[in-house]
Amino acid sequence: MAPSVIAKAVTAFLLVTTGVSFPHDPLRQELLRDRDTSGLVQPVYRSLPLGAIKPRGWFKDQLTLEGLGLAGNLFNFYRFVHDSSWIGGSSEYSNLHESSPYWFNGLVPLAFGLDDSRLKDQVYSYMDYVLDHQQEDGWLGPETTPQTRGLWARCYFLLGLMQYAQADPSQTDRIVDSMHRYVELAHRMLKDGFTGLIPKEGDDFDGSGFGPMRAHEMHIPLQWLYEEHPRNNSQIIWETMELMIEGSAKAGSDWRTFWVKGVYPEVTYNPRNQPYHELFNHGVNMAEGLRYPLAIYRMSHDNALRTQTRTAVDLLAQYHKSLAGTIIGDEFVTDLNPIRGAELCTAAEMTFSMAYIYQYLGDNDLADWAEQVAFNAVPASIFPDWWSHQYVQQENQPWSRNLLVHPEMWVNVGSEGNVFGLEPNYPCCTVNHPQAYPKFLANSYALTEDGGIAHILLSPGSVSTSLGHNRVTVKADTSYPFGLSLKYSITADSSFSFYVRIPGWADKSSTITVPGGGSSQPLSPSDKGLQKIEVNKGSSFVTINLETEPRVVTRANNTAAIYYGALLYSLAIDANVTEVGPVAYNGQEIPISSTTLHAHDHVIEPTSTWNIAIDPSQIKVVRARDVTTLQNPIWDIGAPPVELRVAAVEIDWPLEFDTAANPPTEPKIIGKPFSARFVPFGSAKIHMAHLPVVELANMDLEN
Repeated sequence: MAPSVIAKAVTAFLLVTTGVSFPHDPLRQELLRDRDTSGLVQPVYRSLPLGAIKPRGWFKDQLTLEGLGLAGNLFNFYRFVHDSSWIGGSSEYSNLHESSPYWFNGLVPLAFGLDDSRLKDQVYSYMDYVLDHQQEDGWLGPETTPQTRGLWARCYFLLGLMQYAQADPSQTDRIVDSMHRYVELAHRMLKDGFTGLIPKEGDDFDGSGFGPMRAHEMHIPLQWLYEEHPRNNSQIIWETMELMIEGSAKAGSDWRTFWVKGVYPEVTYNPRNQPYHELFNHGVNMAEGLRYPLAIYRMSHDNALRTQTRTAVDLLAQYHKSLAGTIIGDEFVTDLNPIRGAELCTAAEMTFSMAYIYQYLGDNDLADWAEQVAFNAVPASIFPDWWSHQYVQQENQPWSRNLLVHPEMWVNVGSEGNVFGLEPNYPCCTVNHPQAYPKFLANSYALTEDGGIAHILLSPGSVSTSLGHNRVTVKADTSYPFGLSLKYSITADSSFSFYVRIPGWADKSSTITVPGGGSSQPLSPSDKGLQKIEVNKGSSFVTINLETEPRVVTRANNTAAIYYGALLYSLAIDANVTEVGPVAYNGQEIPISSTTLHAHDHVIEPTSTWNIAIDPSQIKVVRARDVTTLQNPIWDIGAPPVELRVAAVEIDWPLEFDTAANPPTEPKIIGKPFSARFVPFGSAKIHMAHLPVVELANMDLEN
């Protein structure tokens, strides 16, 4: 089909106004093929090999629960992993065959982050089968005909292989051998009219176009292979990455044409009359698409792509970022109304994207954003015992159950979408959610350009590594983000520079105590938010005390949300929780063989008032218990030690599609003002966080 006049006009606009050129532009090809720029661009903050960072404290508790819960048991029973076609089974939920590669990509960092032998046995068993059954021509996976071979799902398997090779050197050669065989085949396929990426007539894979949208996901593992294990195969690796991007552009899936002000949608509704592929509006695609310009920037050294990444982040933040830090998209973006949904897969991908982008841009707000997703959006959609999850969360969600009315406020999600269950909607979130916390852990520390170490994503954890000949161990003990004190124990063979990232919300009254420094001193972070600490040989101890006040963020139609530190707070709602049998994503019963005694769906019904307006000028911080001793599980109602009391009043709040309608623009008060209990959003599985604002008389928030 010929491109429309609108599409041609937008293309011309992009080329003239942004300087962003397309891969089929000869100049772009020349830039991509120029190897005289010292290879790939290096990150500002370099990640450590998988396994060098270990969790401690509450974060280790939650990763352990994840390993004991759904994520760590899917391999044993869940049909789309246990009976995956990748390991000789016959169960797949799509012809993309991505289910078990998704799982593998998340379980490898979980297994090695925890150093858990049971989980390591799972990922080894899976990898061993797939590598043993690599086909003679180099193909990885179960597909045996050209018509069924799609490249995309292999991206996640390769990501898992890359991580595995870093964590277990005994398997590196075998993994690298397999990756080279596969890349050589993928190169031949792409040279043949982008076979495996763009479906041709008669092909039976990827009819929607997800592969071209996510073509850049091949770049992280192939760039690792190019730098660490090229084996005289550099040109083929490089050209394979080029071809993935060129094919993406040919399929109309070039994110450089989308992350442009004036093109990126502020709001968008059906029917959509937009001059670009509809899958650009897909929330998970958008979370992954943030990484697209950087994938090419590393090869081209074109700073316009680095700049465009910042533009992409800013556009997303302005128009489609949820209060919890993820993307409001169910599955497609529309607007910021709190009746909309935000998919768990999106939160998992956003956690990784923000950590990855931070390593190249170094902007403090990006790391704040990674923490915002990890400490709010991710836990809000996962049951405290990590055995069930939602497909979509809502900022205002007074109950969690099968909705009695078809949820037309969601673009492509069924009535079970906000249920905590085994597969409450499409199974992708069941197999993809495990990556969020393990990858947060793996990116929590980083190496700096001056040869030091930085603690970037704040959480309790340790790192042991060598800085040249200097053996260094850093242990962070903290209840952050529930408490605001971080205590570091550091040992080193010789002196080095250690950095702690100071969140953008921290007050100037925040302090640091360093070895030999006597009393605490005010923090003095750089303009990028890093507090530098010169560490001497031997043992050292550093304490950082962050200070902050509650922050009120206003939204449209006189509504607001409340944060304290890295945490979003929401109304605590008393509830009855009932366990029911799991329902399959297609509405049918799940086969008994694909469930366990732990696999339940949950009905959560409120037993207290949820329909309130707030006066955010009246907020009190309440420490319900000692912040140094945290409960486990921590992401449960009442478990986090710091709560808020907020002036509130009951209002008339209509329902729409069997859920809370958007906040009333003219709230009708129907009760007396009271002191409302607010708790961290991630701990409240039903919650109200996006609330109308009213002015109330001053009240005693203690009662």
